[in-house]
Amino acid sequence: MVTTVLAVAASAAPAPPPSLAARFSPVAGPAVGFRAHCWITAKMKLHKALGRHGWQVQRKLDIRGDETGGETANTSSVMSDNSIDDKGLLHLGLNNSEADRPVLEEDLVLFDNFNEPESVPSLCIAVIGATGELARSKVFPALFALYYSGFLPQNVAIFGYSRKTLADEDLRSMIESNLTCRVDHHENCEDKLNEFLKRTYYVDPGHDNKDGMAKLNLRMTQIEGTCAANRIFYLAVPQEALLDVALPLSDIAQTKHGWNRIIIEKPFGFTSLSSQRVTQSLLSRFEEKQIYRIDHLLGKDLIENLTVLRFSNLVFEPLWSRKYIRNVQVVFSEETSTETQGRYFGNYGIIRDIVHSHILQTIALFAMEPPVSLDGEDIRDEKVKVLRSIRKVDIDDVVLGQLKNTCGKVDQYTKSMTPTYLAAAMYIDNARWDGVPFLIKTGMGLMENRAEIRIQFHHVPGNIYRERFGHDIDLDTNELVLRDLPEEAILLKVNNKVPGLGLQLDASELNLLYRDRYDVEVPDSYEHLLLDVLDGDSHLFMRSDELAAAWSVLAPILHEIDQKRVAPELYEAGDKGPINAYYLAAKHGVRWDDGC
Repeated sequence: MVTTVLAVAASAAPAPPPSLAARFSPVAGPAVGFRAHCWITAKMKLHKALGRHGWQVQRKLDIRGDETGGETANTSSVMSDNSIDDKGLLHLGLNNSEADRPVLEEDLVLFDNFNEPESVPSLCIAVIGATGELARSKVFPALFALYYSGFLPQNVAIFGYSRKTLADEDLRSMIESNLTCRVDHHENCEDKLNEFLKRTYYVDPGHDNKDGMAKLNLRMTQIEGTCAANRIFYLAVPQEALLDVALPLSDIAQTKHGWNRIIIEKPFGFTSLSSQRVTQSLLSRFEEKQIYRIDHLLGKDLIENLTVLRFSNLVFEPLWSRKYIRNVQVVFSEETSTETQGRYFGNYGIIRDIVHSHILQTIALFAMEPPVSLDGEDIRDEKVKVLRSIRKVDIDDVVLGQLKNTCGKVDQYTKSMTPTYLAAAMYIDNARWDGVPFLIKTGMGLMENRAEIRIQFHHVPGNIYRERFGHDIDLDTNELVLRDLPEEAILLKVNNKVPGLGLQLDASELNLLYRDRYDVEVPDSYEHLLLDVLDGDSHLFMRSDELAAAWSVLAPILHEIDQKRVAPELYEAGDKGPINAYYLAAKHGVRWDDGC
């Protein structure tokens, strides 16, 4: 019966796509029984496949476990139709009844096995490095936010895995203080919090990750029972510990009854060679589509809006080329310098940590050709073409800076030349962008938190109003600014007549301030990206060939900096950064904005 209904649903006409607001705004409603629940989630999975970015139905239905790494069972057509998460219920305003939820027995959730073929797969999420700052402050709060809003399936279990000796209650107490409910809907917050904590468990691996992964697998298996089961592993560990965790995980902890996905944190290697070795080791145990290299900065709405703004607005698409665009500026700066000593001085530095992933991925998404579809692989195909087209960067087009040490430990950093600031000019050698400078500027400990893309257009040929602008026509150049920080906005700078007698021109901004237009709470970027992992949406995650292409851009720069012992220019905390960045911009005919 259920299979027949699903077959009919799969051949039905596409439903209108759900709005983004609906994705983050669950509505309470009546409870339904398990069989009805399965049918509804399957149907809503189909609607979600058609609605979210317009992807192909078959690809999203194939989330049943066509990824390798142990997925060998449950491949019948019935199971493929029903390996579906519970998020679709939210769009119909439905919640599971208490009877449909997992039964709590002696503080262990044993999922109802429902030996019926339509049983919905369970989901286990393991956070490796669970006691670290990243896991405590970002990963667990993001998982709870998704659980609270209904984007995790009802039969979900969260596992913490770390070297520390803890019990389940210790982990729950540790993460509870960082868990908060949505500002815009606090109903049942305490109940949801307690439910989430009861589904959170701790695994002490001891001193051997092989034994540890065996313990993790056993604990997951006890909870999953014999049902279809999917697993996500978030590797919140340092790069040097990555393979020590990932390799035994691949051999021991993957499920054989669903899909497995691993999430890896940046930076992705210290050198091109070390990154290549890690990639080869990972690909010897996992398929590419199982690996999600996460950079939380790419989960910002600014990044997601790049393709929306360009490809869904006729007014912008024809302008997106060298014919109309004079230069592009990508700026990312942070005020904070509290983590600078550990993350940058004598360690990875701004180039490996920020430029390699966030800045180059932003440029790739901005400059790519229209993809065949919004399928993640199609988008990544276009991004890698941009990265491979970036011209070798001249060392004279690079400005390095280092934040002055103000803690009094002068001798601690005098020998370090690791940069905390970088400004550079890049060029993309293809037909669309030939000759257009892409200027990047990023640093720590600067005067403000700022994240924006600034597009400056060419002057109007033969402008009959030129004399009205005075001598500095650059001040009145048309600009499009896409801004995430200090506040989300889209700004378009145009020339306008000042009201009144006479003909006085003024550069005005047509602005869209998100806080004025959208009265919604913006989800954290980790929520966005974790939900993408759950959905199998890979377009904001670096593929292995993208990773190699990015290293091909930066490795020569890093090598030349080391060979020539290029010393970074020192700058004060709260300053605009090195003065040489302004000379660099002038060299390429660009004027930085007056910000940092």
